[in-house]
Amino acid sequence: MTHRLLPALLVSLSLLGGCSGASEPAALAAAEPIADGEVCHVCGMVIEAFPGPKGQVFLERQGTPRKFCSTLDMFVFLRQPENETQLSHAYVHDVGKTTWASPDDEAFILASEAWYVVGHDRRGGMGHTLASFGEHEQAEAFRDSHGGNVLAYEEIDLALLGELGRADPPSGTAHGHGHAQQ
Repeated sequence: MTHRLLPALLVSLSLLGGCSGASEPAALAAAEPIADGEVCHVCGMVIEAFPGPKGQVFLERQGTPRKFCSTLDMFVFLRQPENETQLSHAYVHDVGKTTWASPDDEAFILASEAWYVVGHDRRGGMGHTLASFGEHEQAEAFRDSHGGNVLAYEEIDLALLGELGRADPPSGTAHGHGHAQQ
């Protein structure tokens, strides 16, 4: 008889779990403006001194984001196993809604929902950076004009980031980072 009751008990428990009054997931912290003089969490460079999309990362149980002078630096930090496992969420500039030369902080989008163009001819704060877009079509148009490949967030890993770093040799600037401006 207990064998007949087990399926009914499991169904009842799963239904009760849905009505348990468990709270909804906490809302994600909003992207923060990049203030004058703020420095990159990875390289220590002044973030606003360079063109190209920037990023910021919120780790679990931390209310203040870590900010980066380029999407490349953000991903290098983010894809480290000790950081990736603590990720709450991250933001990048949507280049389809802002300028490359001076990205507007009103154009931040969730990094996990963005499309990225890698291997293009534009340069950011760290030499080559990943051009980030909210719309796949805008990423494709950028690729058609500037070269490269369109990738989803999940496709960006440490191996790819290493290749990008080797493809853009340092120009003799501080910390070995190529900071070419357009």
